[in-house]
Amino acid sequence: MASKQWCCPPLLTGAVEEAEADELAQIFKALGDPVRVKLVNIVANADEACACDFPEALGKSQPTISHHLSILVKAGILEREQRGKWAWFRINQPRLESICAVLGPIAP
Repeated sequence: MASKQWCCPPLLTGAVEEAEADELAQIFKALGDPVRVKLVNIVANADEACACDFPEALGKSQPTISHHLSILVKAGILEREQRGKWAWFRINQPRLESICAVLGPIAP
């Protein structure tokens, strides 16, 4: 009897567990706003950034920026460090790497 050949590998070879899927959904939800995507992009390209620079860069008020930064920190995407009056932000690299690992390599 000939073995059955598949057109492609099975889909569930690298499936995420339920808890991990829930956690990732929260991360993607945090990134589901254009302002937050822009904030992450700014921080990623600068290595770190001061909250004082975001209102002008994005044309948003300081309270709006603070709200969005709070969501990103709570989701673990950004790390916050208080330096005097201002908060500084940087990407949480291990968290970003774990997100990329779940998404898997991009096929050519």
